[in-house]
Amino acid sequence: MEKYNFSTGLPGLDQAIKGLRTGDNVVWQIDSIDEYLKFTLPFHDYCLFFDIPLIYIRFARHRPLLREDQASAVYNMNPREGFEGFIFKIHSVIHKHGKGCCYLFDCLSNLSSDWYSDRMLGNFFMLTCPYLGSMETIAYFGLLRNRHSFHATSAILNVTQVFLDVFQHEEDTFVHPIKVDNRYSPTMNTLHQMQGDLVSPVTTSDKISRVLSRKPWSRLDSAVHTLGFWSKTFSEAEQVQADFEQGLCTEKKVSRWQKKLLKMIFSRDRRVLDLAQEYISLSQILFIRRRMIGTGLIGGKSSGFLLARAILKQIDPQTWENRLEPHDSFYIGSDVFYTFLVQNGVWWIRQQQRNPETFLTDLDRARSQILNGSFPHYIVKQFVDLLDYFGQWPFIVRSSSLMEDNFGNVFAGKYESVFCVNQGERGQRLAGFIEAVRQIYASSISEKALIYRKQRGLLDMDEQMALLVQRVSGINYKKYFFPQAAGVGFSYNPYVWSEQVDPESGMLRLVFGLGTRAVNRSDDDYTRVVALNQPSMQPLTGLDGHAFTQKNVDVLDLKLNKVASVSLEKLSAECPDLPLRLFAQIDRKLQAKAREMNIRDFFPWVLNFSEFLSRTDFARDMQKMLVTLEQVYGSTVDIEFTVNFFQDKNDKPDYMINLVQCRPLEIKGSGILEDLTAKIPSEKIVFKSSGPVIGQSRTDKIDRIIYVCPQKYGLLPERDRHALARLVGRIVHDKTCKACFNVMLMGPGRWGTSTASLGVPVNFTEISTVSIICEIVAMRGDFIPDVSLGTHFFSDLIEYDILYMALYPDRQEEVLNAQFLKSLNNRLTSILPQEGKWAETVWVLDQEDLPGRQALHLYADVRKQKVICYLK
Repeated sequence: MEKYNFSTGLPGLDQAIKGLRTGDNVVWQIDSIDEYLKFTLPFHDYCLFFDIPLIYIRFARHRPLLREDQASAVYNMNPREGFEGFIFKIHSVIHKHGKGCCYLFDCLSNLSSDWYSDRMLGNFFMLTCPYLGSMETIAYFGLLRNRHSFHATSAILNVTQVFLDVFQHEEDTFVHPIKVDNRYSPTMNTLHQMQGDLVSPVTTSDKISRVLSRKPWSRLDSAVHTLGFWSKTFSEAEQVQADFEQGLCTEKKVSRWQKKLLKMIFSRDRRVLDLAQEYISLSQILFIRRRMIGTGLIGGKSSGFLLARAILKQIDPQTWENRLEPHDSFYIGSDVFYTFLVQNGVWWIRQQQRNPETFLTDLDRARSQILNGSFPHYIVKQFVDLLDYFGQWPFIVRSSSLMEDNFGNVFAGKYESVFCVNQGERGQRLAGFIEAVRQIYASSISEKALIYRKQRGLLDMDEQMALLVQRVSGINYKKYFFPQAAGVGFSYNPYVWSEQVDPESGMLRLVFGLGTRAVNRSDDDYTRVVALNQPSMQPLTGLDGHAFTQKNVDVLDLKLNKVASVSLEKLSAECPDLPLRLFAQIDRKLQAKAREMNIRDFFPWVLNFSEFLSRTDFARDMQKMLVTLEQVYGSTVDIEFTVNFFQDKNDKPDYMINLVQCRPLEIKGSGILEDLTAKIPSEKIVFKSSGPVIGQSRTDKIDRIIYVCPQKYGLLPERDRHALARLVGRIVHDKTCKACFNVMLMGPGRWGTSTASLGVPVNFTEISTVSIICEIVAMRGDFIPDVSLGTHFFSDLIEYDILYMALYPDRQEEVLNAQFLKSLNNRLTSILPQEGKWAETVWVLDQEDLPGRQALHLYADVRKQKVICYLK
């Protein structure tokens, strides 16, 4: 074990904080004197063993920390004789004993009682701490948690060298180093558990949230002096709740206050408020307020995830009290956003965005002012408090605007969320947090967000940006941090790839590692789609299972302090304690083939989640969760979650689910159609697909097809592919075709990809007015369509009622009559005369150009996974 200049007397704690150094003042924030004694007595034993003078300054009314014979000297002081005399006597003692001594002080909290002033307690520490440091001493001080205003705690935290938060949870003691000057380790500011001589960092989000969420946030540096209507109202509500708990007021009065505060803090959406009045109690609202920075509403994302968790625990407490991972989230109120805009000169630019004629004016200037803007001093103080609470544990700052995730408006992917890996020195971590907040504020005026609002008639609506700050759920694997599984879920499954799949049972899109691979369309990888009534079934049967499974894992790289993608092979080598067998299987056939070919470094593991889904109750739990939430919401719901495994008290594997988001998402029913497949003559078929097809079943006339020839597109250089994508966007928004109500896109690979080699890299705003998207699997042989369930792209398709399908022209049962399409009149040059060079690659085919007064019709049965486009 590493040796240090001085010791706490607890080797494990020395290891955690890199020992003590001469000049250290050590403040222990505690709930009781018994907790302080756990650390003062080992410190005494250390001083005694090494014959270091230990001076005890006795001034409080609590029981003595040491007996008279245990200290080198004991000085009894009386603070009630006055501040100046008290501090003079203490400084005289320090001067008398000279350099190299150790000091033990009673609990400082008594001083504010004797002097009736937190400010004077702060003054005492600011005068005494530096003097002790100059005498090369080490001094211990106790401080009671949640007893003092920022006047005391701010001064103490700023001046002391070491500040340690002590928690007692059940029978265990935990230490959270808030500040340790001039020492650093990747886990130093994380919560540590004491077990005998061993002091080790807590590595699972479940345990750390469970411990810290039971303790009220101490708000070490909060600007609680800013009292006004807001604070006064919540103070009165606290009293009403206290009276109710003592039987001194009626439920009717509590209900009135509950409704009042829900409108102040929770939501303006009528349907959300109706649900909240049933499931969010007054005591829960007050708890939210205690974990809030600033004033205003907490926004749609925050209210959605809080409401969903409350619903589950109220309806089925037996299941969810033990299965849901606790959370200890924070909320940055919507008023902080408006204050920031006003103080940084962005307000009037934002007002222009209410006008459809000027809503995209001056965006670059506004974004620059936001990204370089500053926050009021009292807000920064509370940001520091929040940062100290999390220590070095990663967290994510998420957008939570007023309209986001409400009924009717999802805003999926329109605003940003930013991971704070949260490594490095305190100042560096604070700068990263503030940068994340500014980045999300800037995303509120992004072009894609404003266009979304315009398309939905929301430009003139009040859209403030609140923020949700969540601890990242997962496990610390030393170099990497990530949850073992994560994903998105829907209470209705729009992808019925087999008759055995029940759409009403819901579905999941599951990944290993961070859920970013589930909500963002990963062009270089695949995910596991799970039908919850048949979790063992996979939609890609008949295809190479190894080729179309997840290969890369999104993680937080703690050394590089950023989000990173790591191959599963590399991750398993660097994290030997990874429970890989639960999520992956060895591909025996490929392993045998590799041996035959004498390939020694072959990685045989395939991430298919088969063991996880078959050997646990996870799928059943998720189905139960989704069914419950849909029934209460009265709407299809969309959730995000993480899953982590741990050993229970009997050393058996168990898991916790962390529900991190819930919102209503109206997925229209798949419907029941008359089966037309046998009635359509083969010569009339333009194309025929057996899926996947996602969306609402329909029979429609097609007014225009925009067809990108796969063979021609495959020959284009990357720059031309991006130019073609912009061209497609211009054609989609063509105003000359007055009768083009149903427009279909047909093209190679993935529409909306960011990688031009995999498809057409359009932005969703460029194609948001089309009715049907068809991905043709013809550009390259190793490509299969990514169904993209649960991604932001998928949410856009659902919101805009766009039918998605894939077409495999080389399959025996599927048809693509490309020659017929190319035989029709190409209207490209009549729409855009200057774009004739694309005429052999992009075809614009209109209904009126069909021969013999025929019409193009589409028959799409989502339940049977059948699509036919035919002439009628």
